Amino acid sequence: MFDLSLAPAYTTSAGQCYHADSLDVLRELPADSVALVMTSPPFALRRQKAYGNVAPSEYVEWFWPFAVEIQRVLRPDGSFVLDIGGAWNRGSGTRSLYQYELVIRLMELFYLAQEFYWYNPSKLPTPAEWVTIRRTRVKDAVTTLWWLSKTETPRADNRRVLKPYSPSMKRLLRDGYDTASRPSQHDIGPHFRRDNGGAIPPNLLQIPNTRSSDEYFRRCRSVGLPIHPARFPNGVPEFFIRFLTDPGQLVVDPFAGSNVTGCEAQKLGRQWLGIELNADYVAGSRLRFEAPEVSSAPVGSEAA
Repeated sequence: MFDLSLAPAYTTSAGQCYHADSLDVLRELPADSVALVMTSPPFALRRQKAYGNVAPSEYVEWFWPFAVEIQRVLRPDGSFVLDIGGAWNRGSGTRSLYQYELVIRLMELFYLAQEFYWYNPSKLPTPAEWVTIRRTRVKDAVTTLWWLSKTETPRADNRRVLKPYSPSMKRLLRDGYDTASRPSQHDIGPHFRRDNGGAIPPNLLQIPNTRSSDEYFRRCRSVGLPIHPARFPNGVPEFFIRFLTDPGQLVVDPFAGSNVTGCEAQKLGRQWLGIELNADYVAGSRLRFEAPEVSSAPVGSEAA
């Protein structure tokens, strides 16, 4: 794919995964070469996770070098989708503003194309002290995904992510309706009866993350590898890869974890590049791909 100084930990027919510091790999990628950076970096959570966390007060400065490189490697029509959840202030039932501070700083490099809200109905009721013990807060079940772009005209086509029509819309298409001005003062014209093959989705993505056993789980357990604790459900990267890229274009995840992004990119006929600092997670992510497609180098030999 690219002639980099670091050897990939493994390659497939469509991509490469690197066991390395993301900055080392991003700095070697050519400028204007990536159609989509889709990633979920470690959140600034109150509790330390196995994959590492950064304190909210340090988060913006920690992330800034990654942002600079992401902006450089994006094509002029490319997109950067950042999945970053909120955090609670330590010892308090109040929320940190770190993700908003980060997004405002990122506007020095990017445009805000649109924000999306990923609603996960299966999220646990946390933080337990405020939600299940004191009962003064409700379950936090929405994560914001920020769609950022390098220019004001990113490549996107919502026809590739249409949803099935509702029964009522199917009836409307079949039986028609009277054109008129609605109480909202919107004029409903005859073009609303056109069958476009599906409904334009909203920016609220309802995708549960309840899977507790799949091929990735079984393969990791069979070889004694840890399962990454914060995995994308497949539907999240799938939506944005369909929406924001064309077949054959390059998708990059600089905090790849178990490499759901790369796996979905490959299924959709895109090229991909993943970068992950934890050797065990790199080894586990390799198991997402069919063995005949994969060639591997010893994981850890090229780590930064």
